[in-house]
Amino acid sequence: MEKIAIVGGGLSGSLLSVYMAKRGFDVHMFEKRPDMRSNRIAAGRSINLALSERGINALKKVGLDQQVLATGIPMSGRMIHDIKGNQSYQPYGKEGQAIYSVSRGLLNIKLLELADEMPNIQLYFNSNCVDADLKEGKVWFKDENGEKSEFKADRVLGTDGAFSAIRYEMQTTARFNYSQDYLEHGYKELTIPAGPNGSFALDKNCLHIWPRESFMLIALPNLDGTFTCTLFFQLDGPLSFDSIKNTSDLDVFFNTWFADVKPLITDLHTDFFSNPTGLLCTVRCFPWSYEKMALVGDAAHAVVPFYGQGMNCSFEDCVVFDEMLEKHYPQWDTLYKAYEKSRKPNADAIANLALQNFVEMRDLVGDADFLHFKHIEHELTEIYPGKFRSQYELVTFSNEPYQYALEQGARNSELVKRIIRDNLEDKIHDLNVMQPLFDEYIK
Repeated sequence: MEKIAIVGGGLSGSLLSVYMAKRGFDVHMFEKRPDMRSNRIAAGRSINLALSERGINALKKVGLDQQVLATGIPMSGRMIHDIKGNQSYQPYGKEGQAIYSVSRGLLNIKLLELADEMPNIQLYFNSNCVDADLKEGKVWFKDENGEKSEFKADRVLGTDGAFSAIRYEMQTTARFNYSQDYLEHGYKELTIPAGPNGSFALDKNCLHIWPRESFMLIALPNLDGTFTCTLFFQLDGPLSFDSIKNTSDLDVFFNTWFADVKPLITDLHTDFFSNPTGLLCTVRCFPWSYEKMALVGDAAHAVVPFYGQGMNCSFEDCVVFDEMLEKHYPQWDTLYKAYEKSRKPNADAIANLALQNFVEMRDLVGDADFLHFKHIEHELTEIYPGKFRSQYELVTFSNEPYQYALEQGARNSELVKRIIRDNLEDKIHDLNVMQPLFDEYIK
């Protein structure tokens, strides 16, 4: 039985440990934080996650999908709040399709509990990776007291996030490509408390967005009736996090831009000045493997959260890695190369899609021309479900490759623009008119 070290016990690491254990490996998972089953996650960095088809599929393979879905809240669309307080609803997909608002912490706990039930998984907490030998499969950790220890494995998988220690060691090797790109925006977490008897202050089955062109506020529901709000805002400049120095500045800002939601965030002053300001970064690198080590999840491809696919993408990594084990084990070099060849183009695609969707969410969702475009797109998905699938549907409600979704989304846009340009809106029910267009644009 080969010994596998998994460095990082977050979402992808804990799920991957279960996949590996099911394959019969002797799995040792190391996490630098304390065991979250007995320690609360620090407030302010727990952005709710949007669980969708790819993530559900990955959880289904380990029998955890229904448990997790039971703790989530389905969101069937966006609720857009304009600056005057008017609301408009935009469905995500067809009737019955939804994404699920889930708690990062609760999901991680369920994965840890599942891992802990398996006899061939050992969990180590307060174990901060400080060094690694890529060729020998050795990893060094420091505990909470600063004591250093060594662990040697047959294979090491780095699932230790955007600032991965395993990837850092890979960066010293020849021909390793790496980039990290920060947005000029950061984020701040705020909370809308529950109403009487745990009631919701807003529609609980929507992802709420307050788009303000260069910045935005979003809110996702929690089971206890609260909403986790996240303000995505410029870090510097005349209108930015840096420009809000005191409670008076904060009140003026919210009264100007978010007057309808301000009364709902009852601890606004405390939340804003106590919770940290998070940064938003896209990480790209290649290759994802070297000698005995490989990267999975955010360690290989951190993305910004605006398509709700960071977790789903990382979970899909685990599925693909497991598929490559099925096909290629014990030829590890072949396995690693097949895995990264499959995932790298899709990771790049979802990174680009997430950046594009940030512009859509903050700038376009309230624009009349954009709404007309989305109306035509939605009509096509309803009328021709076998012929036309929107980019959002491909990304969120299917397991089609992200790269395909990106490419098909561009073709879809050209089709919809053609319909609008040629004044064909009233003819989209006529297949004789539409079929030549489908033949030209839909691949």
